[in-house]
Amino acid sequence: MTTSAPRTARRRAGEDAAMPPRADCIADSAGGLTFDVTETGEQGAALLVLRRRDRDEEVSLPLTPVGNGRLRAALPSGVALAEGRWDAYAQVAGGEPRRLAPGVNDLRSLVDRVPSGSLGHVAVRIPYVTRQGNLSVRSWLRAPHAEAHELRPAEDGLVVHGRVYGTALAPAARAEARHRGSGALLHAEVVAEQAEFGFALAYGVLPPGIWDLWLRPAGESGPRVRIARLLDDIADKQPVLTYPRTALDTEYGPVQAGPYFTRDNDLSVSVVAKGAVAPVTGADGRTP
Repeated sequence: MTTSAPRTARRRAGEDAAMPPRADCIADSAGGLTFDVTETGEQGAALLVLRRRDRDEEVSLPLTPVGNGRLRAALPSGVALAEGRWDAYAQVAGGEPRRLAPGVNDLRSLVDRVPSGSLGHVAVRIPYVTRQGNLSVRSWLRAPHAEAHELRPAEDGLVVHGRVYGTALAPAARAEARHRGSGALLHAEVVAEQAEFGFALAYGVLPPGIWDLWLRPAGESGPRVRIARLLDDIADKQPVLTYPRTALDTEYGPVQAGPYFTRDNDLSVSVVAKGAVAPVTGADGRTP
């Protein structure tokens, strides 16, 4: 997907100096990003600075001239970027960093991306526009990773198909639904074929609440891997990927149930008793 920021009205002469520098972003299929930044007009060595939100952590990348009033910085897939939201700045000659405004994002290479997982992890970086109109990068670093690439609502439940990266699926592999409040667990049998997995979750056995979905690739004795959808060009799945809710009678009374993606793009199921106030899906303590 190629996106662009809204165009601003024509500015008077001299106003450009007060405007924040703008960055175009190009993603590659390996998980790297290239930033093309408008020159700031300042003299000296320039850096693109990524600051992890709410953390004392930053990554600095050199900005080099490429002509036509542009500076370029590369964030290769091999450069570690911890999971979280990273705000983007331009900094010249040791001066104060200036927040970057978004330009055009070319994210076509991220659509239907299938990484090898040979390094034992999956790295995902997606640039996006914040509510304040600034440029930030959403980063995920999952080791291993369970990608949910198809959700199919059934008559009384949910069928999930996906692929695991960075580990193998054992014959004892299984899925887990964990209640977010009580920590209660329910298990689902997994059908596995090489790195592909699938399972069905019946809503009728789930007490009301939010249920987070996990994969146990090696079975009970192995690691628990959060099931998520990360491998595309959508930084925030929640308002874009929505699914129908199913009404049914259960041993807990009549409920409505359905899947959704959290603000971290992890997969969960919401079960709401009839007459109760439904929670805001994705109310998982995260802020965009």
